[in-house]
Amino acid sequence: MEFTPPKQSLEEVQADLIKRFTHFANPKDRYKYLIDMGKQLQQLDSAFQTEENRIHGCQSQVWIHIEEHDGRLYMQAKSDAAIVSGLIALLLRVYNGRTPQEIAGAPLDFLGKIGLLQQLSPNRSTGLYHMIKRIQSEAQKRLTQ
Repeated sequence: MEFTPPKQSLEEVQADLIKRFTHFANPKDRYKYLIDMGKQLQQLDSAFQTEENRIHGCQSQVWIHIEEHDGRLYMQAKSDAAIVSGLIALLLRVYNGRTPQEIAGAPLDFLGKIGLLQQLSPNRSTGLYHMIKRIQSEAQKRLTQ
């Protein structure tokens, strides 16, 4: 796992994602871009594909491994579904390498602005919610230690 803090602020990353996704007028093109993002996920070592790292509430298999390094949270994740892998990649683009304070206080309105939420099935929306909740609860745990 790489321990390199993000070069852009959280707001810059979110603005960039909004720009990239709203560039596509066709929702199918947004999905294609999302799937392409998922294909670029780092491989998650099978040692981290444990029940403890599994996200419950997702239809597909999803694991998120979170490590703290120099006061920042670094994440790797894997899913067996293409669109879910893309959603994970999207979240990691925003959250990876951030401090627990940044993660806990990060607004999520960019998800609505990129035009994907409206097209997600209820099951995928629930899965996305559980992934966000897991990342935020890991950050919250570290803030209250």
